[in-house]
Amino acid sequence: MAVRLLRLVFNYSADFPFLWDEVKIPERFGSDYKLAEEIIQKAGEKITGDFVKEAKGKWQEMTEKYLIESANINPMVSLVANDNWVEFTLRYIVDLKRRRNTKNEIFKEILISVNSSNDKIILASATFELVGMPDITLKK
Repeated sequence: MAVRLLRLVFNYSADFPFLWDEVKIPERFGSDYKLAEEIIQKAGEKITGDFVKEAKGKWQEMTEKYLIESANINPMVSLVANDNWVEFTLRYIVDLKRRRNTKNEIFKEILISVNSSNDKIILASATFELVGMPDITLKK
C-alpha cells in the first residue's frame, strides 16, 4: 500500500499581486511632528502612487469574488510615542516583486526631505545624550 503525501501550495499573489508593507521612522522628541508626517505621507504617495492606481481595480475584483470587505490601499501614516522617541509608521501597498526597491526609494525620499528641514526634524537613534552636565574643575 502506497502512502501519498499531500503538499499544499498557497499562492496568495494569484488574484492580488500586491501586499501591504511598512517603514518605521523614529524621531527625537521636540521635532516638528506635523512637518514630519507631511514629508512621510508625500514620500509614500509619490513612490507608491502607481501601485495604488493598479491595486484599486484588483482589490475591487477581490472584494466581489471573495466577498471580503474593502480596505484602504492608500498610503497611511500613524504615530506612536514611546520612552525613547516618537515613531511614525508609513503603511503602503506595493507590488510584491518590487518590495525591497520600493522601501529603499521611500527611505531615500524621506531622508532627503528630513535633511532639508533645517533641523526641524531630527531622527532618533538608540544613543545616549548627556544633558545638564556640571562644570568640572581639575586641581593639581
